[in-house]
Amino acid sequence: MELLKRRIINDGTEIGTEIVKVDSFLNHQLDIGLFMALGKEIHRRFGNMGINKILTIEASGIGIAAITAIYFDLVPVVFAKKTQPNTMSDEFYGAPVKSFTKGTVSMARVSKQYLNKDDKVLIIDDFLAHGEAAAGLANLVEQAGGAVLGIAAIVEKEFQGGSQKLRDLGYHVDSLAVITKIEDGKIYFKD
Repeated sequence: MELLKRRIINDGTEIGTEIVKVDSFLNHQLDIGLFMALGKEIHRRFGNMGINKILTIEASGIGIAAITAIYFDLVPVVFAKKTQPNTMSDEFYGAPVKSFTKGTVSMARVSKQYLNKDDKVLIIDDFLAHGEAAAGLANLVEQAGGAVLGIAAIVEKEFQGGSQKLRDLGYHVDSLAVITKIEDGKIYFKD
């Protein structure tokens, strides 16, 4: 998606050879106009699959998922929590997820009432690196007996292997911007 690539080039910052900082428009300050374009593009790629629920993980995936739901006829958006609040009972699906950027492992949790066997789920991941978050979310859907119909990554760092890992597990993965490498202060994209 050219619009997203331009935003990454113009407003993103590379940190070393593995991290791209896009917090000015994607995951700290949110550019709603860009999110609308992202949601429309995600719908173009996944809209004919019968998706009836969108799943993401807190916090940066929530905004994109909510805007994307508009293009999917307002399907429910569920987000996995990384900590168990006092209001969440013991009735939840849980899966460990590792954050590449933070270097931490969290237990992603979704209350059992929000995922079930009738769900046809689109997972939205803001950044796909090693695929840990998306794989954990897929695990939650499978625990509920639902089906993961696709994984939409906003930005994929292909050189970290996450998309291939997910494809090897049988998931349909489609990324809006694919970074092939970060080198000498420059970000390279797949055409």
